[in-house]
Amino acid sequence: MSPDLFFWYGLVLKAAMTATIVVIVSVAAERSGPFVAALIAALPTAAGATYIILAFEHPPAFIAAAAIGSMAANAAVAIFALTYTALAQRQGIVLSIAVATLLWFGIAAVLRLVEWTPATALALNAVVFAFTIPLSARYRDAAVPRNSVRRTRYDIPLRAAAAALVVAVVTTASHWIGSFASGVFAVFPIVLATFVVIMHPRAGGKAAAAVLAHAQPVLVGLPLGFLGVHCLAGWIGAWWSLAAGLAISMSWSAGLWLVRRARLRIA
Repeated sequence: MSPDLFFWYGLVLKAAMTATIVVIVSVAAERSGPFVAALIAALPTAAGATYIILAFEHPPAFIAAAAIGSMAANAAVAIFALTYTALAQRQGIVLSIAVATLLWFGIAAVLRLVEWTPATALALNAVVFAFTIPLSARYRDAAVPRNSVRRTRYDIPLRAAAAALVVAVVTTASHWIGSFASGVFAVFPIVLATFVVIMHPRAGGKAAAAVLAHAQPVLVGLPLGFLGVHCLAGWIGAWWSLAAGLAISMSWSAGLWLVRRARLRIA
């Protein structure tokens, strides 16, 4: 097989894998309330698809280094979510998502100027979440009308195509941009962004923002999962470290779900 043909086959595979994951997550999120939707939407789905493909193309050392970039960039995702949440209370979808996205790219550019370690990346997340979690708390109680988030025939293809494009671009460019930048762009909040782009016009900005406000505590689990990937990749290999990282993130989300159920029972 020629190198060009192999490249295009690989690109199609990347897009197909990502689209499948995003479709499953999107359908599940639509059938739940804001809290459960946030648990699902904040899972590292597009990032997971990116890392699966990176693991095919790069050694464990590359995956371990990329995980540090993802840990640091997760703080930018939290700021993205808070920015959209605050703006969406009064602004339309275009301004809200545009400002949040530009801010994410600005922070990502600044992150590349620092030599990050696992400790400093975790410290960055701790500082950011110390602000974003309490500041977003006031926006979590907005009602989400269930009949306002019914899909049209283009919703799921739009989400799948957008996420697939991000994954394809990041994994293809990883050979030139390096491990850290690959890790940073692996956590670009494409699933959260496409979710609110579709939900905002139908349910309203406050309802869409409620999902991202609920996502703030969920996002805490992502740097913990990436820390596991970083620490384990050189020891047990890329694949097992990715499985362990996903298990850590999902365990954090499961813990939040159990705590919420306990609180609701007490109330």
